[in-house]
Amino acid sequence: MPELPEVETVCQGLKPLVVERTITAVTIIEPRLRWHIPSSLADCLCGQRFYDVRRRGKYLCFAMTKGTIIGHLGMTGSFRLTHPDAIRKKHDHVLFTLDNQSQLRYHDPRRFGSLHWTEEDPAQHRLLRKLGPEPLSAAFSAHYLHSRLQRSQKAVKACLMDHHLVVGVGNIYATEALFLSGVHPQRPAHTVALSECEKLYTHIVARLQAAITMGGTTLKDFVNANDQPGYFQQTLLAYGRQGDACTVCQTTMQSVQVAQRSSVFCPRCQR
Repeated sequence: MPELPEVETVCQGLKPLVVERTITAVTIIEPRLRWHIPSSLADCLCGQRFYDVRRRGKYLCFAMTKGTIIGHLGMTGSFRLTHPDAIRKKHDHVLFTLDNQSQLRYHDPRRFGSLHWTEEDPAQHRLLRKLGPEPLSAAFSAHYLHSRLQRSQKAVKACLMDHHLVVGVGNIYATEALFLSGVHPQRPAHTVALSECEKLYTHIVARLQAAITMGGTTLKDFVNANDQPGYFQQTLLAYGRQGDACTVCQTTMQSVQVAQRSSVFCPRCQR
């Protein structure tokens, strides 16, 4: 599933392509995404102009004339800009025709993504209102992280992936940050000291920023708005490296299940 860097990459790529463009037509080919797209969406969006594209957690927020489209890429979703006459791909489910003879297409083979429309404050939408702070904002800090972990008996890895605690730090980047901080993913969260939280905070921010710079991580399906993959996977130190030698101590990397997700760690560096 695309995490914060991948969604931010898509956001930055889409913004110059669609802002100030007006939707002239909407074609819903397959409404059965994670949540069913109502047929009324087409009527709501025709004539609306894009004013901004923002990210909140793993959600894309398209600010329009009279409301906001809230989109989630799910496991395999992507947006791309093309010509209206271009051959439609099998899993292009929603087509937004724009006033400059281009078309924004939502593509999603597994249909776990979603598109929502709201004319209210998007921050109060049911999908966004309970989200935690952005990890690259001033609201997220080592002290904040420590205070929240102290309240939990869950594994620290599960807490880092909890979007109520902090948004966008999914399996890939939590695995990387824990490895670099020397913290075992199954450690009870309340046992993680402030000094360790300072390391976790530093590495979470650094890995997310590096991934954004490199266009995100492409493991299978992720592509940006220009249909190009990211390259951060070439720098991964822990995620996906079970059975390989640790880059620090050469011990064989192992894997455990945390919150139903595979978590790779070094048994020597992350005791």
